[in-house]
Amino acid sequence: MSPPPDGASVAQRIAHSFPNLSQSHREVARYVLDHPLKAATLPVAELADLVGVSVATANRFARALGFDGYAQFRAALVLGFEGALAPVEKLRGNLEQPADPASVIDATFAAIARNLEATRAGLDAGACEQAVAAIQAARRVYIVGFGSSSWPAGLLARNLDLTRQDVSLLATIEGPAFAARVLRRLTADDLVIVLATPRYFADTVRLADQARESGATVLALTDGPHSPIAARATITLGVRTDSRYFAASDASLAALAEALSSAVAHGSGGLVAAATQLTESVLPWLDGDYAAWPLRSSSAARPHDSGSAAWAHDSATAAPPCHDGAAPDPDPEP
Repeated sequence: MSPPPDGASVAQRIAHSFPNLSQSHREVARYVLDHPLKAATLPVAELADLVGVSVATANRFARALGFDGYAQFRAALVLGFEGALAPVEKLRGNLEQPADPASVIDATFAAIARNLEATRAGLDAGACEQAVAAIQAARRVYIVGFGSSSWPAGLLARNLDLTRQDVSLLATIEGPAFAARVLRRLTADDLVIVLATPRYFADTVRLADQARESGATVLALTDGPHSPIAARATITLGVRTDSRYFAASDASLAALAEALSSAVAHGSGGLVAAATQLTESVLPWLDGDYAAWPLRSSSAARPHDSGSAAWAHDSATAAPPCHDGAAPDPDPEP
C-alpha cells in the first residue's frame, strides 16, 4: 500500500490505512476517531488500557499510520487540535491569575474597546464600499452564521430587512441542512454574507464553498485573512476578536454588522419612509404608555423600576399618569 500523503491529518491517515489494519489496530483507530481530543492527551499506557490492548499494540498502531512511534502520533493529534485547544489553554492561564468580578468586567470592556478601535482602523474603505454596493445590487441576500456568529447574523438580517426585500437568515433550528437546501437556488445575481470567527464551523466553510461555486458574490465578515472564510470570499471585512475568556469576542462582529447595515440604510434613499412604515406597523404591539415614550412633559410619569431608588423617588413626586391622553389638572376640584 502507498504511504499516506505528506501533511495528512491523523484522521486521513486512519482512513488511508484502515483496510490493512489488524483487528486490534482497528479498535484503537475507532477509539481515536470517536475521542480524538481525549486521545491527544493520553499517554500510550492509558490509551492501551482504555481500548483493551497492549502498549506494544498501541505503539505498532502508530507505526502502521506512518509515524515513527506513539510520541509522534500523539504530537500530530495535538497539532490537529491546536486551534481548538488554544482558548482552553488561554482560559487556564487567565483563571490562575486572581481577580475580583469588577476587575474582570473592567478588563473585558477595555478589551472590547481595543477590539473595536482596531477593527475600525483596519477596515478598508474600498472594501466597505464594495460590500454596501453588493448588498444594494443583489437580487436576494442570504446570511449564514452558526454558533456564536448566529447572533450578529440575526442582527444584520434584522437591520437589512428595514431597507431592502429578500433578506434571508439561514441559521435555523434545522441547521446547516436547511441552508444547503436554500443555497442550491443561488445565481450570480445573489449575495451570500458569511459570518465566522474562531472557532470556525466546518459547515460554514462548506456553505461558503457552495456559494462561491454557484457564482454568487460572497461577502465575508470574519477575523482576518487567515480565516478559512476569507479564502472563499469575493469581499472581506475583518474584525478583531481578542478575548481572555472565550474563543473569540462577539462584540466586534456585532458592531460591524450594525455599522454595515447603517451604511446600507444611509445609502438606500428611502430610509425615512421605511422607518415610518415600520413604526406604524409595530405601534399596536408596543406596551401601553411605552408606545409614546419618551413623553414630552417633564412631569409625566416614568416607567417604574422596582430595582432603582431613583425611579421610585421620581414616581413618588411626579404627577400620576393620564391614560386617556389628557394632561393632569393642576387645580382639581375637591
